[in-house]
Amino acid sequence: MLLPRLSTLLGLAGLASIPAASAYDGDDNIKSIPLRTHSLSPPYLDSDFQSRWFDFGGDTVIRADKYVRLTADRPSQQGWIFSRVPLTATNWEIEVEFNIHGEGNLHGDGFAMWLTKQRATQGPVFGSADNFEGLGIFFDTYKNNRPGTSFPYVMAMMGDGKSSYDQAHDGKSNELAGCSARGLRGASVPTKARLTYFQDKSLTLDLQYKAENTWTNCFTLTAPETNIAIPSVAYLGFSGETGELSDNHDIISVKSQNLYSLGGGSAGSSRGSSSSSGKSDRSKSSSKSTKSASSGGTWAGFFFKTILVLFAIAGAYVGFTIWRSKQRYSRF
Repeated sequence: MLLPRLSTLLGLAGLASIPAASAYDGDDNIKSIPLRTHSLSPPYLDSDFQSRWFDFGGDTVIRADKYVRLTADRPSQQGWIFSRVPLTATNWEIEVEFNIHGEGNLHGDGFAMWLTKQRATQGPVFGSADNFEGLGIFFDTYKNNRPGTSFPYVMAMMGDGKSSYDQAHDGKSNELAGCSARGLRGASVPTKARLTYFQDKSLTLDLQYKAENTWTNCFTLTAPETNIAIPSVAYLGFSGETGELSDNHDIISVKSQNLYSLGGGSAGSSRGSSSSSGKSDRSKSSSKSTKSASSGGTWAGFFFKTILVLFAIAGAYVGFTIWRSKQRYSRF
């Protein structure tokens, strides 16, 4: 295992704060539980200058009040961070804020987001290992040989553990899905990526870079049309790389959450289908409410009749007691 070479400038102290459980934005019937084990926010490190849930390595630099810098704006750098424990939730959402910027007019190469069986291994694919098994999302800022494609380009690849990343053609032969994202580098608003996964149903990537709080869909994949089977035991990671050209590749924060359905069933297929599923759930909810109201009315009637019977019995008992007393006094 590679030993991390960390250069830390500590500006804050304490543990990263994790948001409380909340309703899921895409569907009122889906709730989210924060995953502390796969979330990252300033100051990133604890009082011992270590991270409880992540390992850092390569040329990674941590500035506790600002960022985790995978690569600096210098040639031939590689850096990575990987979760220490696997992500085993079946339905989840990961939102990462990042910043790609530098001084030069020419820049490269980019960074990657990983959900793979392998972890913490430096290599030639945006700073991490090739021939990986699992999902790689590549934020590629330098065009090698891919005619007709505008860069930066964001691309997904599902690795089988045997196939190599097509470096010469910017991953064209490996592409599962992707989109051009001009303006992603050096944007004037916080740049974010939001990856949402519902097991055996859908995988969605949304990007924020055009305007704050405005998300642009990069791709939505559904099963069984597309292979979106992420390994059941996968580690979350990020890595970056520079070559002759360079850039700062900064991770600002990572917010992961487990998604679950209030009904205890499947959480849903995607944000796009939340409207129809919401109508269906509301319909079922309305039906249940009607049944509940009907059932409530029946019980109310039963209790009302029971009270009447009890009053009748009590009245009869009082009447009998009075009659019996009169009978006793009439003897005298």
